[in-house]
Amino acid sequence: MRLRTLADVVAYAAAHGIELRIDGTETQVRRPRAKPPGRRAFVSGKRKQNTIKTTAVSDGQGRTLWAGAVRPGRMHDQTALRTEGIEDLLGQHPTVTARVDTGDRGLAKQFPDQVSAPPLPPAKDAPPEAVSAYQQARTLQSSRRICVEHAIAEHKQWRTLQRYLGRRGAYGETYLAVAALVSDRAARR
Repeated sequence: MRLRTLADVVAYAAAHGIELRIDGTETQVRRPRAKPPGRRAFVSGKRKQNTIKTTAVSDGQGRTLWAGAVRPGRMHDQTALRTEGIEDLLGQHPTVTARVDTGDRGLAKQFPDQVSAPPLPPAKDAPPEAVSAYQQARTLQSSRRICVEHAIAEHKQWRTLQRYLGRRGAYGETYLAVAALVSDRAARR
């Protein structure tokens, strides 16, 4: 976990020919007090709970290269990556490739040669051949992306990140500390 910014990760991937795996994760947090502005920003549309999201980037072996883009649960994964400057970085390093989930499909449309996302599902009235081809392509994509899910799972094994009970302002530092500990432990293996 020596890479501190997304720019460092993309430059590292370009220099070493690494294919990146990018995914976001949500951690449940305490509910904000009743009246403060911005309270609804933490309510996740997916989990219907108060959450904070973090983006993780790993390599093909499941080692965490970067964890960051900490934001309230309501913000979309793709929006967080764009605010970190992923578009400019991919434009500067055209040899860098990445695998993402369905949440970042727009990024895959914008950079089709660099970013790979799961295929779109077939229509309801599609022939069986199209459905089976879709299932096969989706399985292949998810088997290549599973290493980032394992990297996130290693972070979530720490009790602190299973359900964060501290102050929301300190969550980012806590997550980065846990990610650094996991990364150091993985480096020693």
